[in-house]
Amino acid sequence: MSFYRDLNDKPALEAWNSAAHAPFEHLTVERLSPTIGARITGIDLRQPLTGAQVAELRRALHEFLVVALPGQPLSAEQHKTLGRHFGTLHSHLLGASRVIAGGDYDPEILSWRTGPQSRFTAGDAWHADVSCDQHPIQVSALRLTRLPEIGGGDTAFANMYLAYETLSDRLKALLTGLTAIHDGGHAWTQGYGSAPQGTNAFPVTEHPVIARHPVTGRPYLYVNPAFTTHIVQLPRPESDALLGFLARHVERSLALQVRVHWEKDMILLWDNWAAQHHAVWDYFPYERWGERVSAVPDHGPIAA
Repeated sequence: MSFYRDLNDKPALEAWNSAAHAPFEHLTVERLSPTIGARITGIDLRQPLTGAQVAELRRALHEFLVVALPGQPLSAEQHKTLGRHFGTLHSHLLGASRVIAGGDYDPEILSWRTGPQSRFTAGDAWHADVSCDQHPIQVSALRLTRLPEIGGGDTAFANMYLAYETLSDRLKALLTGLTAIHDGGHAWTQGYGSAPQGTNAFPVTEHPVIARHPVTGRPYLYVNPAFTTHIVQLPRPESDALLGFLARHVERSLALQVRVHWEKDMILLWDNWAAQHHAVWDYFPYERWGERVSAVPDHGPIAA
């Protein structure tokens, strides 16, 4: 069952707004920055979570957009159990191609290994995961199974609520009501050189440029340079110029961002609609391995 709210359900949205920023009773929460990110302790994800713990974990996620949970040496099944608290688990179209020869394939876990022979690393650009899907990933849970010996390999996150709020009123008015095309081939074929498997085609979907979050009710910017090709209602030159400006707005606005330093056995949870992220590849030729479990809701982004 989805826990996402109907945006016309005003009592539910008012209840969220009154609960946001209240003290946490079942988690210990420490901010990572003033605008995005938190570190959470006082919970063991290897054990069954109570309803109160799940509710506070969800609230922390949507309040801070990305939460780091250190000291969580999860098994693959425990990792998937965590993801199911946020929705139906996602199966990535390229998941099978990421499995190392001789390894086991689990369609609900996306894995990768970056090392000295890699031509690229997954996520080395600002993006929202799989925004080309009709119902894009809403929450992801990532763990690294190998960290670079020299350090590095951080993941940076940016707050898309603030990316919208820091635009001028005139630009907000222009963007509201526009839609954009998100194309899997733009990210995976042009970006990674990957081709669809079998007779499948990579998804291409139209989403609102400014969406309204189904949990918080807040508007956020929903375009990213990895997947978004053009704005439907504008000529290509105008679309390219505007999308280029919005990408630079996210990249250059350090006040919107936090950079998360990885630790052994840490789990990173993030809201994939209201935040973008960037995997920093600064550790070549050392190795960084990871596994991601993601949850999808029963609908796509909602126009603001």
